Amino acid sequence: MNKSTEPIVKYQNVTKSYGDFHVLKGINLDIHPGEKIAVIGPSGSGKTTIIRMLMTLEEPTSGDIIVNGTNLWKMEKSGSMIRANEKHLREVRGDIGMVFQHFNLFPHMTILENCMSAPIHVKKENKDEVRERSVQMLGRVGLGDKLDFYPSQLSGGQKQRVAMARALVMRPKIMLFDEVTSALDPELVGEVLEVIRDIAQNDDMAMVLVTHEMDFALDIADKVLFLDQGVIAEQGTATEVLEHSTNERLQNFLRRFRKV
Repeated sequence: MNKSTEPIVKYQNVTKSYGDFHVLKGINLDIHPGEKIAVIGPSGSGKTTIIRMLMTLEEPTSGDIIVNGTNLWKMEKSGSMIRANEKHLREVRGDIGMVFQHFNLFPHMTILENCMSAPIHVKKENKDEVRERSVQMLGRVGLGDKLDFYPSQLSGGQKQRVAMARALVMRPKIMLFDEVTSALDPELVGEVLEVIRDIAQNDDMAMVLVTHEMDFALDIADKVLFLDQGVIAEQGTATEVLEHSTNERLQNFLRRFRKV
């Protein structure tokens, strides 16, 4: 990762509230091109909200998110900054891909059609080129022999690998992973983590991984963020945060994942 480059994403004092419940309290975060970031923390700490705001699935209550130098949630009109419209959101988030906890595949489409849909209908790309790229990505995640299968014919791990291939076909510059192994049977977790490891090692895109897989985070992450009660309570290299931190709340959290 080239840390001298400008951040691809900047969170500037971002908050998120639901009534009196403050999910995020003044988040400041830079994500650089190619950087791999793991986000950890207890349930309800705001981990998923951070990436859902970047994917425009949740709107910040205040603060700014800057993507490639452009404000994501605000746009200029007649000299003033106003709330962004759908066209602006779609354009600015064009370089962002997301893999969800529960796959979000279209059940009536084959896995090849699932991968081809967005580039054709959203980005208006050439169908033959998209098909070639989709076949390549499904092969990369080990599903090249199942192009005509439907999601209902696949295991949970296979569905999640389809979801990753679908996101890769869009050629994102930053990929978001929302606890992608938490809905899987334990014996299927490894196959999904292997695909993420391959992406981390061989693709130059930035990655933000919300996860409870601490050993995996230690293995692939350039930076780890520990969220607690809506703030980034600790951040640093994976080794600093996961092995050498003296933060008591972080140590209590990590103790739940360590073998006695």
